[in-house]
Amino acid sequence: MTRGDAHRTIDAVWKLESARIIGGLTRMVHDVGLAEELAQDALVSALEQWPRSGVPDNPGAWLMAIAKRRAVDHIRRAQRLEHKQEQLAREQEHAPEPSGHPEQDDVLRLMFISCHPVLPTGSRVALTLRLIGGLTAAEIARAFLDTETATARLIADAKRRLAEARVPFELPEGDRLAERVSSVLEVVYLIFNEGYSATSGDDLLRPGLTLEALRLGRLLAALAPDEPEVHGLVALMEIQESRSAARTGPHGEPVQLHEQNRGRWDQLLIRRGFTAMLRARDLGGPPGPYVLQAAIAITHAQARTAEDTDWGQIAALYGALVRLLPTPVVRLNRAVATGMADGPEAGLAQLDALNADPALRDYHLLPAARGDLLARLGRSAEARLEFDRAASLTRNAAERAFLLRRADAVADTLADAAATASGPTLAEAAERFLAQDGLDAATTRAYGQTLRRLRLALGDRLPLARLSADDVTRVFTTAWGGTAPATWNRHRSAVRSFGGWAGLDGLTSGLPRRTDRRPRPEPIGPAALDALWSRTDLPVREQTFWRLLHESGAPVKAVLALNAEDLDLDDRRARSGAGWITWRSGTARLLPQLLAGRTRGPLFLTDRRPGPARTPAASDLDPETGRSRLSYERAEYLFKQATGSCTLRQLRSRNRT
Repeated sequence: MTRGDAHRTIDAVWKLESARIIGGLTRMVHDVGLAEELAQDALVSALEQWPRSGVPDNPGAWLMAIAKRRAVDHIRRAQRLEHKQEQLAREQEHAPEPSGHPEQDDVLRLMFISCHPVLPTGSRVALTLRLIGGLTAAEIARAFLDTETATARLIADAKRRLAEARVPFELPEGDRLAERVSSVLEVVYLIFNEGYSATSGDDLLRPGLTLEALRLGRLLAALAPDEPEVHGLVALMEIQESRSAARTGPHGEPVQLHEQNRGRWDQLLIRRGFTAMLRARDLGGPPGPYVLQAAIAITHAQARTAEDTDWGQIAALYGALVRLLPTPVVRLNRAVATGMADGPEAGLAQLDALNADPALRDYHLLPAARGDLLARLGRSAEARLEFDRAASLTRNAAERAFLLRRADAVADTLADAAATASGPTLAEAAERFLAQDGLDAATTRAYGQTLRRLRLALGDRLPLARLSADDVTRVFTTAWGGTAPATWNRHRSAVRSFGGWAGLDGLTSGLPRRTDRRPRPEPIGPAALDALWSRTDLPVREQTFWRLLHESGAPVKAVLALNAEDLDLDDRRARSGAGWITWRSGTARLLPQLLAGRTRGPLFLTDRRPGPARTPAASDLDPETGRSRLSYERAEYLFKQATGSCTLRQLRSRNRT
């Protein structure tokens, strides 16, 4: 056997056996991170020995034996387990294996640990693919278009968090079992969906992930055969995967369900899906979310042609799913099904009720679905804007190109051409507004954030003349309805300025200015101030800024806007607008150290020069060092880091103005 053949065999064996090996080791050492390291040691041994000696008859057992031997050695060596080493080593060397199916249970326990709710969703996905799927960090990183370093760090952090939380290596019982199974199913379906419709990148499909999710689902069905939702998820994935060959065209472009060549659907996967669904039904009980979704997929699969699809049945199933799982995405899918069953107007009415849902504000399938229904109603100009908006929201290149083609296709009428050619679009007007002279870098950045949200929500190709106060109010309610008054008012001010420049007065007529009714935070007490002033580990910039802010009582932004040439050190004051900012001895002692001979430029500077992508205005740059003015956000962050939770406003003395 050549070295290359041996390595390919080892890789295949590892993907099949790694979960069982790591699960068995976790039962021994009670630490999933250590268990994986020991399993990796066994893999290294195989890589060293098998090319010379050949692959053993039972490669999985060989790897398990080597790994267990390493585990016993580790237990004996560990000083912190000295009082247990003889007992544990003796148990593992001489004790019989537990009754039943210990290896099968070990893999199931490992699944529950990998998908434990103590971990964030991204960590659960990565750890599951690593421990259960046997994928390397590089393979997981490629699948999710991330770096290998970031993925390895994510996996390491997940294992550390499990150890810190002392998550037991056990099979949950009773109600906890259903809860934990739900967490595992969520992770498996997330993996499948990322492969079935990639959220970013150039390709619509990532077959490696869908096949891995199917393998995990089938494994889970074998490990937990009495859970109907497990079989429901397997049925759903089998049937959805059966369409994969028909879902893309010759150049990788998406093909919609009603346009797919159903002769290319994989009948073997469909039969497997039907079988899994029968198992779920035989187990009885009320149908759960995955069983209902599988029933919807089966209804599609039973139709010989798109015209034969029983949309009434699908809409009814989505209605049951909404009652069980009333998420915005499920309600969106119900609206699409309603539009097919009862006509586009009925579907559009349900979709319009979702427009103000913050959870869907950047979800490209909402405007895509609206565009489809509007096109069916003959409202081509509106449909084009929705397809444009959907294209701007998706991060997948294949989907973006598909949506832009749909936008162009529905706009091929003289009426639409006239409608879109009259005056500038929202995107063109926004770019001209931000490029005008007189806006400093900070203002341009702030206005740009507001206008970017308007463009994402309303579409770049919306004719500026059609931008209305109702449109703006809807965007504000969705995007900033729950924000602090200062944030709301900042975005409102940006729209007012844009509307005034564009000659669209009244854009903010539905947006009243908000008043901050929160109680003013209490100033920092004398004892805490004395402790702060006595610290010797703080940079001179922070010491000076905080002293000046406290002694002057001036607004934070006014102090940050000071320049070296504004200062009158002898009189302890500085020109600020039409007035003066004054200080006392604490600031007077620190200012010469901060200036270090500088006579021009911003008083408080950042630590580094700005990058080429974010060049500030000349007035915000120090002419000698090239560093820029310290920002409010950075100053606030540094103060919170030093004090724990205090804000800069709490430094302002109440007896100063």
